[in-house]
Amino acid sequence: MNSVFLKKAVVVLTLTGFTILSGCTAAEKGNDKIPDNPETEISRTEITSVPDKDSGQEPSPAEKEESGTGEENTQNDKNEGGTTDDTAEKEDKEVDYAEMFKGIKLARSYKGMVNTNPIIEQHYGADPFALVYDDTVYFYMTADAYEYDAAGEIKENSYSQIRSLYVVSTKDMVNFTDHGEIKIAGANGATKWAHNSWAPAAAWKMVDGKPKFFLYFADNGGGIGVVCSDSPTGPFVDELGHGLIRRDMENCGNVEWLFDPAVLVDDDGRAYIYFGGGVPRGADGQPMASHPMTARCAELGEDMMSLKDVPVTIDAPYLFEDSGIHKYNDTYYYSYCSNFSVDKAGTDEYGFENGEIIVMESKDPLGPFTFKERILKNPGAYFGVGGNNHHAIFKFKDQWYITYHTRILEQDQGILKGYRSTSIDAFDMGEDGTIGNIVMTKNRRKQVGNLDPYKTVNGATFAAMAGIDTAPADEVSSKYGCGTLLLTDINDGDYVKIQGVDFGDKGATKVKVTVKTNGKDGVIRVSTKSVNVNGEVMGYIPVKSDGNGTTVCEAVLDTAITGVQDLFFTFKGEGYEIVDWIFEQ
Repeated sequence: MNSVFLKKAVVVLTLTGFTILSGCTAAEKGNDKIPDNPETEISRTEITSVPDKDSGQEPSPAEKEESGTGEENTQNDKNEGGTTDDTAEKEDKEVDYAEMFKGIKLARSYKGMVNTNPIIEQHYGADPFALVYDDTVYFYMTADAYEYDAAGEIKENSYSQIRSLYVVSTKDMVNFTDHGEIKIAGANGATKWAHNSWAPAAAWKMVDGKPKFFLYFADNGGGIGVVCSDSPTGPFVDELGHGLIRRDMENCGNVEWLFDPAVLVDDDGRAYIYFGGGVPRGADGQPMASHPMTARCAELGEDMMSLKDVPVTIDAPYLFEDSGIHKYNDTYYYSYCSNFSVDKAGTDEYGFENGEIIVMESKDPLGPFTFKERILKNPGAYFGVGGNNHHAIFKFKDQWYITYHTRILEQDQGILKGYRSTSIDAFDMGEDGTIGNIVMTKNRRKQVGNLDPYKTVNGATFAAMAGIDTAPADEVSSKYGCGTLLLTDINDGDYVKIQGVDFGDKGATKVKVTVKTNGKDGVIRVSTKSVNVNGEVMGYIPVKSDGNGTTVCEAVLDTAITGVQDLFFTFKGEGYEIVDWIFEQ
């Protein structure tokens, strides 16, 4: 996967010592070490060369005190005596774990501990589409990944190398579980005939009494394919063997960009697909910007992998790309991104400008649609760096949301090469279906429901992180790229935050973590409220290797954790991987 680990900030930790007697037991799980992926992995050394946007400013003494960049912390680093080797040497003895964490340099989280956008930062993800299933939202995204020039420098994203999609899920809209990389196109993908996989859409339907999941994707701008699975996280297979929508189909060959699908399954079980884009030139050679006539919609067959009829043209003013569809009451809303040739006449007539999200409405899922409103400005209006605008609208737990991509992650990393990341914001739907202007934010989305720590939680579930990456956790995910993942690439000072964990009134007194040790030892610090000096340390979990196997490491907490808390796991040592965790009362 495309890891985006970046330069670490230094934080002084002045914590009291906890001496927790704990141990590890062998688990009945596989002992295979997950192989690295040299084609896509970004090393920590490479990323530390990315400049901090504030690196030209000398921090004040107060800032040094808070961030841990002062002389005291430097001296602590030089004199630090605790290592993971000490843990092994002092087995069955009391160890001052707090001392081991003194002076540790915390990895930098570019998302931060307060922001909820972007939703992940261990890799990028563009063109998001949301699928609600079984009290969970799954987000499918274009797998933006670094491209390099001959000198090894990151270059502008051309999208031409993208052959995978990413999938993550959430039950509470702040903690996201990484399910990995769905290999779609090319020799290693499910569809050998496809060249690329962009801009996914997803749907599910009961087939023969079981749920079946359909994942649609754009093969560059030349057609749309579909793969299916019995799970929303795959593995996905190509049952069709060729494209679903192709240029040789009626009313499709005249579409400039045959891509960007969106799918709606209606209340009666009938399904519809929306797609297309681009600005063609007229007979006079001039762009047909105001009415491109390149959007299409069609009813899908019962099998969700065929069309019932010839696609219908949608006359979307100043269309560029990015079809979207949602239904509210008895009205269907088609949405899209406006092109970058909106003139004064267009703005005067419709009230929108370049690269914005526009909504049309109809009483029929196949139109005709009429213009309704502009709902979302270009990301450049909010964050100073723009680009194409791609979205999806969905409802979850009685709240309406819009998901979209921006470049705020790469902006914070100082890259600015067109690598995009997914965000989500909530909005209120008017009685007449009016949405109004949605504001893109970094931290206004609220958690809906707390996380249960007394049920096993996958290690690749968190609200924020610093330094770590995710990787396949079992044979299936290793083969297909998607499914169950774990935390990997752990180093000193890396950490994860799990937000809104409900420990209840009785509270938790014990924690168990399943670890692939890979022959490495370490320590995991458990804290609440904050990862830095303002946090409350509840205990430490020694990671003791039994070779390359999978081990359950457990610890009795020094202090019971009660109520709803933000939970932090901070790591000491390197090379081990976190499979899952659970607390006990």
